[in-house]
Amino acid sequence: MPPDKATVAQVLRDISLLLQMKGESVFRSRAYDTAADRIVGLGEDLGALVREGRLQELPGIGQATADKVSELVTTGKLAYFESLKAEFPPGVLELVRVPDLGPKKALALARQLGVDGVDALEKACREGRVRQLSGFGEKSETKLLDGIALYRRTVNTRRLLGEALPVAERILESVKAAPGVIRASLGGSVRRRAETIGDVDLIASAPDAGAVFDAFTRSPEVAQVIGRGESKCSVRLHERDLQVDLRVLPDEDFATALHHFTGSKGHHVRLRGLAQERGLKISEWGVHDANGQKQSVPDEAALYRLLGMQYIPPELREDTGEIEAALAGKLPEDLITLEDIQGAVHAHSTWSDGKNSLEEMARAAQALGLKYLTVTEHSQAAIYAGGLKEDDLRRQWDEIDRVNETVRGVRLLKGIEVDILESGALDYSDGILERLEVVIGSIHVRHSMDEEQMTRRLLQAFDNPHLHILGHPTGRLLQSREPYPVRMEAVLDKAAERGVVVEVNGKPERLDLKTEHVRQALQRGVKLVVSADAHKVADLGNLAFAVATARRGWARKGDILNTLPAEGFVETLRTRRAS
Repeated sequence: MPPDKATVAQVLRDISLLLQMKGESVFRSRAYDTAADRIVGLGEDLGALVREGRLQELPGIGQATADKVSELVTTGKLAYFESLKAEFPPGVLELVRVPDLGPKKALALARQLGVDGVDALEKACREGRVRQLSGFGEKSETKLLDGIALYRRTVNTRRLLGEALPVAERILESVKAAPGVIRASLGGSVRRRAETIGDVDLIASAPDAGAVFDAFTRSPEVAQVIGRGESKCSVRLHERDLQVDLRVLPDEDFATALHHFTGSKGHHVRLRGLAQERGLKISEWGVHDANGQKQSVPDEAALYRLLGMQYIPPELREDTGEIEAALAGKLPEDLITLEDIQGAVHAHSTWSDGKNSLEEMARAAQALGLKYLTVTEHSQAAIYAGGLKEDDLRRQWDEIDRVNETVRGVRLLKGIEVDILESGALDYSDGILERLEVVIGSIHVRHSMDEEQMTRRLLQAFDNPHLHILGHPTGRLLQSREPYPVRMEAVLDKAAERGVVVEVNGKPERLDLKTEHVRQALQRGVKLVVSADAHKVADLGNLAFAVATARRGWARKGDILNTLPAEGFVETLRTRRAS
């Protein structure tokens, strides 16, 4: 099987590093980095370009580089690369991946200490052998050990959307302020609002990429410049070890580059096939017809119009049916937005395991322009979370009344997040539950039940007419806990039958329901709420992640009940169960 684009690009970057170790001209080594950038950003099949002898059509790829890429793609090996590697100690290319360890120092360590990889380098540092070399010292060893730890943390590590997005948006604002920038946007998985993020892609347009890169790399948030070429600059940030790749292109290429670097891969493969059927070719460098004439693509919507389809929002670009729907004109155009949300569902205060008082939570909701907030503390079985006894709950109602009198413009709704017990019963008497405006039922313990037991537990809970909303329906915690086993189709079927609303939980560790379950719920007519699962004031921002997840599942404004005013929201919860 021929190597893919990522493998070819890595070989080109490794050649650049080896040439730097040899002391070759910076222009020669940079040429390979430029070629790697072009290969990674290629919008069509690399094998086809090789077979048709069109590699030199890519900017920055000359005949010599094209010949090497062709050899690598055709044979799976590159004799020049193998010969070049043979001139150096084994493992030196792994060493140079350690942050702050440049090619020359990596070579010195490999040759003088015989270290053949990161493990051997760490051992040499801990044994005090590195400090004995000329140009190194005790501080060098400490710095190398820090770099090795960072290398290990960041290899194949993905961050939660909630961790990466705020940082990415802050960096984007600094790029927008850079000299000459005309347009700039997030790209990649963070723009598609994927659950986890590998690195951050930024795309900008400007007449002079160099000036933008100069400003970008001087940012105090940048810990390390990983690489810099003609159109791409990669850095690692101090915060969360995030890698950020910034691409700067002429403004006429902004829309196609933004589309290309937003992805996903499956979505692009399908679009390229549709384009070919229309005699068009799509890449980050534009849309060209069969005669090579560049088409005008001022924005992404224009690109989709050229293909005879509706505009597809970034969150939907996953090749899960959106292309067929857009071609048929059936893609939902009124997807839920954050601005549609009138109230925050699922909030805790200092009455249970929250960090802020009821009044502080109310004022924070008011500041966000929300009209209501559901107060849903943990119930009495959740001793570990300060769950409320029935008498505590009654006393809380008095405080809610006082806050509602004090804080105008936002209303606290009296609710609970009641535990669904192992038997499927709810953790309060019906006499208490029927007096509440909002009842969320959630599973917090005994996740180890088998699929049949867990499904029966949830279905039993739905038989209680006082349960309004199913909270975080699969119990998953991203990167730390798998969902509990459950037959989700059966759960959603009964939710539709009994009028139970299902939560799309915006806590970054949860994002539960996940996207495919959102679509399954909507197909059955199940109504949803987007929730913050807020345990402190700042958590109200989780609503944005819940909205993003709902959008990825094709949810419209009418599918989400907390787009209703408070009275309509409470009344709809009740009437759906009563019916």
